[in-house]
Amino acid sequence: MELSCKSEYAILALLEMAAHYESGEPLQIRQIAAQQNIPDRYLEQLLATLRRGGIVKSQRGSKGGYLLTREPRKIIVFEILECLEGLEAGTGQENLSPKTLDSSVIEEIWQEASRAANSVLQKYTLQDLCEKRDSRRQLDIMYYI
Repeated sequence: MELSCKSEYAILALLEMAAHYESGEPLQIRQIAAQQNIPDRYLEQLLATLRRGGIVKSQRGSKGGYLLTREPRKIIVFEILECLEGLEAGTGQENLSPKTLDSSVIEEIWQEASRAANSVLQKYTLQDLCEKRDSRRQLDIMYYI
């Protein structure tokens, strides 16, 4: 399983919004894009997908922008990736063609690996990622002093 560029950019944008969640102020696309080095137009498409998935909401007007719909501790990484990539969509191909013994074995192993990966992704929230980032920032600061 590989993290796509789309998912990485979306998670970076969500981390930026999570860092500003307490203020209650929406972030504009250009702010997020500049802070996380994401192309504006691509970020706009990603945020639209996340909005349709109920992870972010948009606010119109001069003070408008994007906000998380819930606290970062209530947004699970698996949910983000499922919204963007449709993680469970790839499991419906079992009866397309007759399976050989070899392909059945490969399919079983792939399904087991998928379940394991999904299990890990379901354990982590956006808040967990923020805390990991913040603790590493502290280590970097202490290292350079």
